[in-house]
Amino acid sequence: MAGGETLLRALLTDRCYDEFVLEMNLLHVPCLKILLSKVLGLGIIAGSVMVKLPQIFKILRAKSAVGLSFKAVSLEMVSITGTMTYSIRNHHPHSSWGEALFLMLQTLTIGFLMQRYAGQTRQGVLLLLIYFLLVGLLLSPVTPLVTVALLQALNMPAIILIQIVTNQRNGHTGQLSALTLSLLLAGSLARIFTSIQETGDPLVVMTYVVASLFNGVIVSQLLYYWHVPPDSRKID
Repeated sequence: MAGGETLLRALLTDRCYDEFVLEMNLLHVPCLKILLSKVLGLGIIAGSVMVKLPQIFKILRAKSAVGLSFKAVSLEMVSITGTMTYSIRNHHPHSSWGEALFLMLQTLTIGFLMQRYAGQTRQGVLLLLIYFLLVGLLLSPVTPLVTVALLQALNMPAIILIQIVTNQRNGHTGQLSALTLSLLLAGSLARIFTSIQETGDPLVVMTYVVASLFNGVIVSQLLYYWHVPPDSRKID
């Protein structure tokens, strides 16, 4: 019982804890929204630990990153960093952005593998060093908050658009993982609700709205090109 009480107190505000536990008002709509948002947020964070592993394993099995745009992956790393640092600098609840940490590590891995299988391992290592330097600068007071906000504003939409254009130009989706793309779409849709509930930040909300639309386009492309084999080995 003590463990359950601790969990509820961690998920709920004091007012909602009183409504649910003391008043037994289990249909209190505002508190139900808060609880749903917290559970969704924590679920997204838990799922993010593995969301890009199917993509990583697919690249490792094929020993190829054909179909993936290195430009898009590089920009995605900057984008994820923008979300993470913007949220940290604005003191948003961890449950509203925590998946960014795990997505960052997995996207970095994908970027490195793309370089490795292109015969550019040294450039891959340099990519890691530059990236972590960028993270340190963005988290420090040296970088103005407006710069971090700009990274957030230019977030996923432009990056996903690059992948959409790459798929259209190639006429296939190469080594893109259906499971990873589906999880990313589901996560961005859920984040619209949790961002409204937990941050109320219109910049964050609009980012996930547009990202959801563009992720939906990529999933549609994956279905359209499902039986088209990759015919190129280059990295864009």
